[in-house]
Amino acid sequence: MNSFDLDNFLLQAIAEDVGDGDHTSLSTIPPDAIGKAKLLIKDTGIIAGIDIAKRVFELIDPNLSFEKLIHDGSSVKHGEIAFYVEGPSRSIVTAERLALNIMQRMSGIATQTRKIVDMIDPMGCKLLDTRKTTPGFRYFEKLAVKLGGGVNHRFGLYDMILVKDNHIDYAGGIHNALRQISSYLKENHLQLKIEVEARSMEDVEMILQENMAFRILLDNFSPEQLANAVKLINGRVETEASGGIDESNVAQYAATGVDYISMGALTHRIHSLDLSLKAV
Repeated sequence: MNSFDLDNFLLQAIAEDVGDGDHTSLSTIPPDAIGKAKLLIKDTGIIAGIDIAKRVFELIDPNLSFEKLIHDGSSVKHGEIAFYVEGPSRSIVTAERLALNIMQRMSGIATQTRKIVDMIDPMGCKLLDTRKTTPGFRYFEKLAVKLGGGVNHRFGLYDMILVKDNHIDYAGGIHNALRQISSYLKENHLQLKIEVEARSMEDVEMILQENMAFRILLDNFSPEQLANAVKLINGRVETEASGGIDESNVAQYAATGVDYISMGALTHRIHSLDLSLKAV
């Protein structure tokens, strides 16, 4: 992934939450109190974000010690303990919610990703995420997809060229769009992979004619149409399917021989995993 500044993000999140002080903890917990807490799993799924949580506790208070019992990406069930944290009690409580917020959402994404991956893996198809992510939280959501066994698509608008329907329409068609991309890359001395969306078999043929794309995005194709497109492409470029794909039909789409399936729901339609930090 990109050069995300994890500490900067976490420090901003801490400042947002703590403000001028955790007044509840400051007023109720003695300053010299030492405590221990455990991260309790209250759900079944894939755990993600443990290493991020460790960094949260370190930034809140370097005097906290962290004992990891389970690694990110592991299958977990109700009643298991992911880690222990020990040290100044005030600091444990102050860090609790930020660590849990990150871990619960990441674990929900990783769990859903693994569920879909298990459904399509026998067909040799890989699962991609998208840019349908929470603003500012993309790094964590895409990391969770990886921990769940999925594959990250482009991180942002800058690390790949993905020519979609609006680009094609505004450019005056596929041929115009790709020729303009070729000039743009040369003028700006850029080397970026190019993926192009196809809305029909005619689009597929035009994209192949230009011989510039490394992957064709087959958008809103039925399984039957997708199978025909994959046959036409015949391994000349990678293939990706998207649009209208969910748990009920993802295996059917994967069976067409398509290389990748991308699902925005992996990161924007998620049930967080139930986790709790409890004093020991």
